[in-house]
Amino acid sequence: MTDKGIRPASAAEESGMEDISFAELFEQEDNNTVINVQEVVMGTVVEVKPDAILIDVGDKAESYIAISEFRNEDPDRVIKVGDKFEVFIEKRKEEGGLLLSREKAIAIKVWEEIARIQEEEGTITGRIDSRVKGGMSVDIGVPAFLPYSQIDLRPVKDMDELIGQSFEFKVLKFNRKRNNVVISRRAILEEQRAKLREQMRATLKEGQTVVGAITNITDYGLFIDLGGMDGLCHITDLSWGRVSHPSKLYTVGQEIEVKVLKYDQESDRVSLGIKQLRQDPWETVPEKYPAGKKVVGKVVSITDYGTFVELEEGVEGLVHISEMSWSKKPRHPSKIVSVSQEIEVQVLKVEAETKRISLGMKQLQPNPWDVVEESYPIGAIIEGKIKNITDFGIFIGIEEGIDGLIHVSDLSWTERIKHPSEKYSKGDSIQAVVLKIDKDNERFSLGVKQLKPDPWQTVFTNYPLGSTVEGTITNVTDFGVFVQLEEGIEGLVHVSEISRDKVKTPVGLYNIGDTLKTVVINVSSEDRKIGLSLKDTEARPEKTGGEASSADEAAQKAQKGSGPATFGDLLKAAASAAESE
Repeated sequence: MTDKGIRPASAAEESGMEDISFAELFEQEDNNTVINVQEVVMGTVVEVKPDAILIDVGDKAESYIAISEFRNEDPDRVIKVGDKFEVFIEKRKEEGGLLLSREKAIAIKVWEEIARIQEEEGTITGRIDSRVKGGMSVDIGVPAFLPYSQIDLRPVKDMDELIGQSFEFKVLKFNRKRNNVVISRRAILEEQRAKLREQMRATLKEGQTVVGAITNITDYGLFIDLGGMDGLCHITDLSWGRVSHPSKLYTVGQEIEVKVLKYDQESDRVSLGIKQLRQDPWETVPEKYPAGKKVVGKVVSITDYGTFVELEEGVEGLVHISEMSWSKKPRHPSKIVSVSQEIEVQVLKVEAETKRISLGMKQLQPNPWDVVEESYPIGAIIEGKIKNITDFGIFIGIEEGIDGLIHVSDLSWTERIKHPSEKYSKGDSIQAVVLKIDKDNERFSLGVKQLKPDPWQTVFTNYPLGSTVEGTITNVTDFGVFVQLEEGIEGLVHVSEISRDKVKTPVGLYNIGDTLKTVVINVSSEDRKIGLSLKDTEARPEKTGGEASSADEAAQKAQKGSGPATFGDLLKAAASAAESE
């Protein structure tokens, strides 16, 4: 008997089996394996063409896959017959055979890897391919989105520099159905930074010297990454000298050595210094720059009140505008020096406590006031151009650092000049007489009217008391009439001297420009006044030159002795003369 369900082999079958080996039977069984679609299986390369790869996945099926699907993962790899790859079975073709995909097989594996990495909080390697809206596109096997905020700990200035670079990333979230993956590089950097910060908290101390990289430059200083935490080096701690802007000395990414000035562990705030790595140059300033020493420095700044000169790094002095030139009215400092110019100066004073040095430029030149009296003696006539005109006079340029003043009262003996600009203009050349030199106060007084004799010094001769004179009316007022006797010489007919009859006002009785004959009754050269009378012309005959009466002579003698004579004095003198006759 035989067991149920077990059929013995026929003679023919037994005969055929004898001709097939066990290995051949195993291979037949393997090739007849039924392949399920929508699965990833291992395939073998059986043929390589320029544009396609023939893959055998069993199931008596061989299918071509475009070579581009292989080149995308490794463009430099040379694919040979016998190489094995995982491929995805998409579907069975109606005409027979299978539709295979290498890319989809990779994607399936990537998605499985993404899920595992997120669950285990691991990392995945990716290459930044391009910029997209809001961030970057990264190839991690499938396209992933890297937001701008997740690229680095700080804003990246040039995103295009990252394209083509590979980094490790954290998976923040993903959705396989939507083919959406969001990744982060910042999360990894934050973890690394947190570990470094803990190490620094245990080792960082004030006074310590460390090396860091500049991460940001602002108007007020440098932010420096110490490897775990940032520190600030204020602009005042960059150098012992003047720093206009930190970017003039340093660049982002530059590694520099700094000193820890202060460390607040509670807030993790670190204050750093660069200049503290070198000795303060002011410690040796008093010995190196004593008063009176001449040195060469570089102009670093120009202000309205002077210029700052750098003697060495960290040591600056001020040349005040008053010390730049011997002139009392110096030009603006920018007209004398320029920034970066090297100039010679003299040390005037050093205040090491307040870190101030007073410098001078004019001290290197002779003071023109030391020789001015020899060059311009009193009474000398000089010529110069008008530099400035004011209400009170005219300033004349004599030489560098010396101006002379012609006061408005020294412009004319006789003219009433309200403002010098009525007669003169800036830039005009003018002659003047040296009147006075005050070296201590640096004042140089000049005069124009002194070029001619004072006409009032000859009025006694030209206009003797009692003489009859003729002139032109220049003004009529309530108190009298002004009569011009010659250029610059006027006399006044007081209202009381107009007529023997009482006159309230001459206004309306006389006109400007009319000619008038009068008698001289008073002369004062000091007060520059001549008194005239109209009513006296009716009481006495007209006298000509050289015929002055004894009354006139007496009046003149009285005037020479005690001052100006009045009309009453004249009458007394005339009466005395009559009695003597």
